[in-house]
Amino acid sequence: MRLPPLPAVVLLAVLGAGCASATGPRLAPRPSNPRPSARVFAAPPTDVYAYDRPGMLSPAVRDVPARVYVPDSLSGDVIVFDQRTFRQVDRFPVGRRPQHVVPSWDLRTLWVNDNDSGDLVPIDPRTGRHGRPVPVADPYNLYFTMDGRFAVVMAERLNRIDFRDARTMRPVRSVNVPCRGPNHADFSVNGDFFLTACEFSGDLIKVDVQRQKVVNRLRIGGMPQDVKLSPDGRTFYVADMQSGGVWTVDAATFRKTGFIRTGKGAHGLYVSRDSQTLYVSNRGEGSITLISFATHRAAAKWYLRGGGSPDMGGVSADGKVLWLSGRYDSVVYAISTTNGRLIAKLKVGRGPHGLCVYPQPGRYSLGHTGVFR
Repeated sequence: MRLPPLPAVVLLAVLGAGCASATGPRLAPRPSNPRPSARVFAAPPTDVYAYDRPGMLSPAVRDVPARVYVPDSLSGDVIVFDQRTFRQVDRFPVGRRPQHVVPSWDLRTLWVNDNDSGDLVPIDPRTGRHGRPVPVADPYNLYFTMDGRFAVVMAERLNRIDFRDARTMRPVRSVNVPCRGPNHADFSVNGDFFLTACEFSGDLIKVDVQRQKVVNRLRIGGMPQDVKLSPDGRTFYVADMQSGGVWTVDAATFRKTGFIRTGKGAHGLYVSRDSQTLYVSNRGEGSITLISFATHRAAAKWYLRGGGSPDMGGVSADGKVLWLSGRYDSVVYAISTTNGRLIAKLKVGRGPHGLCVYPQPGRYSLGHTGVFR
């Protein structure tokens, strides 16, 4: 399938980015427009995931080897698997508690969020080479604004969200949040705001991107986890690990509109390549629930053979495999998206967490383990 035209800011990143240097992979230069692009804050498309179809790989990643990067929070290293052979191809130490592996906005770098060591470790996905750590306070999770200007660090323990220059990672502004444990997030259809879940206080907050300010707070209770926008841009889905399901929140009014029961320990949310289905990993019962975007209801449920603790991950570029870490079982799962069959169970360290499937389709990355638009 032919890749649709890239936005101007993406083309600048693709043309301006270089190869890895002695200090780690180089990042693309900041887009020439000093303000968010008008293209970013434009009318929403019919499907926000329209550029995430199978085969729609950006030129920046077309020759990148298909790998799965698994940060092990308890072993302090990253384990790398070949997606096709399921063989381990690398393993290297990064620090004291790596949490997530996050694709950069320009798709050219993978950042290991090393929580306890207080740094981001860059990986060049083309060569597998890892570079010099960049000091960053409490990087539990990492996102990027839609225009590519800012990195957004979820400093979970500090109850803070830090905006940094996406190219240099230099601090721009710290935002103290009125909740505890900000961790997962997703952006509105045009990128003017994002919603962040606060796990330890049961809140959802709305952050204005241009003002870099919390503008609203919604109490949803439980332990909110991953956040995902619906393809039509109208609804945010929020996994609630304590309540065992997913809340729906109206993107325009910032109000709860419903609850979909999925299973014990609902945690990670992933969109199918055809934008029809939301995969929900139920960490507490070893299952994956499939929610239909058309009906806002659970359509099916897959149980892992032998049980398990499916956590964070992503969908393969062709859409055929859902990769998830087994948080409390020292394994990684490869699951068929056709029928839920467990294709492979790969042994890793003691605490696999936010694994990244790479490359994936999309024009640019909004962060986490792979949110592409």
